[in-house]
Amino acid sequence: MGRFDGKVVLITGGARGQGRSHAVKFAQEGADVAFCDIASQLDTVPYPMSKPDDLAETVRLVEDLDRRCVAVTADVRDRGQLDAFAEQTRTELGRIDFLLANAGIFSFSTVADMADRTWQEMIDTNLTGVFHAMRAVLPAMIEQGYGRIVATSSMAGKMGFANIAHYCAAKWGVIGLVKSVAQEVAGNGVTVNAVCPTSVDTTMIQNEAAYKLFLPDVAQPTREDAAPAFQSLNAIPIPWVETTDISNAMAFLCSDDARYITGETIAVAAGQNATNAG
Repeated sequence: MGRFDGKVVLITGGARGQGRSHAVKFAQEGADVAFCDIASQLDTVPYPMSKPDDLAETVRLVEDLDRRCVAVTADVRDRGQLDAFAEQTRTELGRIDFLLANAGIFSFSTVADMADRTWQEMIDTNLTGVFHAMRAVLPAMIEQGYGRIVATSSMAGKMGFANIAHYCAAKWGVIGLVKSVAQEVAGNGVTVNAVCPTSVDTTMIQNEAAYKLFLPDVAQPTREDAAPAFQSLNAIPIPWVETTDISNAMAFLCSDDARYITGETIAVAAGQNATNAG
C-alpha cells in the first residue's frame, strides 16, 4: 500500500524536471496524477523549454506504474485554462486532493536593463500562475474538507541575488501567498506550504545562460566549469540537489505525517539556508 492510495494529485509544470519527478513519486505512492505544462517556448527564457514529447513521456512513466494520468497543455498565466484543467481532473479522476504548484521559468537581467516583457512573464508565470492554480482547486478542497497545497518557491524567495531580481520577487511573493492562504483555509482541512530548493539539477539550471551568471568572463562555460561556483552557495559540498530530493519533501508535506504543518517553508537547500534567518 502507498501513502496516497485513492488520492489524486494535480501538478503544474509536470512535463519534465521537478514536475515529472513529482508525478512519478506520487504515482509510486499510489496517487492518480493530473498534470499540465505549457509545452512551448517563451522567448524571454534562455534555455529550451518543454515540448509535447515531454508530456507524453511523463504520461508513460505514470501509466507504467499502473496509475491513471490526465495530461493537458495549459499555460498557468491563463486562469481560464487552469480552471478548465482542474474541472477536467475532477471529471476524469473524481477529485483533487493535492496541488503541487510547480510551474516556473528562469531568466536573467539586471533591473536597469530588464525589458518589461521579461519582468511580466516572470511574475505572470512564477507568482500569478501559483495563484491561478490555487484558485482553481480551493473551492473543491474546501467543499470536501480536505486538501494539501504545496508551492515551489526557492532559496531566492528568502534572499536577494543580482541579475534575477524578478525571479526573487516572484518567489518571495509565493511565500507571502502561501502564508496568507494557509490562514484563510486552516479551518477547512486544507494545509498550504512551500518548498524552497537550492539549485536543482534540471535544464533550468543546466544551461549556458545560468552558468554565465557565475562565470561571465568564461566563453561557453560548461557544467563542469560551473559546478564549483554553484557548490559555493551550499554548506553541504554539492553544487545542486536532485529532483527526487524536492519530490520527497512534497510527498512529506502532503502526507498525514505533516497534517499539522501549514504556512511553512521547507528548505531543501544543502545548507544554503543556514546563512539565512528566514
